[in-house]
Amino acid sequence: MNEVVTPPPPTSGSAETSGDSGGKLAVPIGIQRILQLLPHRYPFLLLDRIIAFEPRVRIVALKNVTVNEPFFQGHFPGQPIMPGVLLLEALAQAGAVLIMHESDRPEEKLIFFTGVDECRFRRPVVPGDQLHLHVDVLVFRRNVGRMKGQVMVDGKLVAEAMLSCHVVDRSRE
Repeated sequence: MNEVVTPPPPTSGSAETSGDSGGKLAVPIGIQRILQLLPHRYPFLLLDRIIAFEPRVRIVALKNVTVNEPFFQGHFPGQPIMPGVLLLEALAQAGAVLIMHESDRPEEKLIFFTGVDECRFRRPVVPGDQLHLHVDVLVFRRNVGRMKGQVMVDGKLVAEAMLSCHVVDRSRE
């Protein structure tokens, strides 16, 4: 039986914890642990924090969208809207954290997303929004998986998609 790991009550000081104890990640999971699990870096890292995590089952991540995001310079001047493909990328990165947590050596692996199905964009995402990225594993066997992702803002669905992925060894070239 899977156990849901939920955020601890707020405390004074930093709520960020990281590390791995017995297959569970303490939540919230901060940026330092995310950086250990993903190869992405600024400006392409699209996760700020993990707020819920159930190993092999689900993850909920946060992305704070600010007016300083580099893509807003050209999408669209005077009316900034986060590109839909970056919403999908943020879901993919959240799913990658969920999968890479299972790896003994995440620094030696990459996750390639191999497909997007049933994708829908429901509302625009603008500066000031906080994305809640919900990803549920539907199937994961060996090194191939399929996940369902939803992007929520203020409790409203803004995007959703089915994502397929393949975990590969990182090239040492």
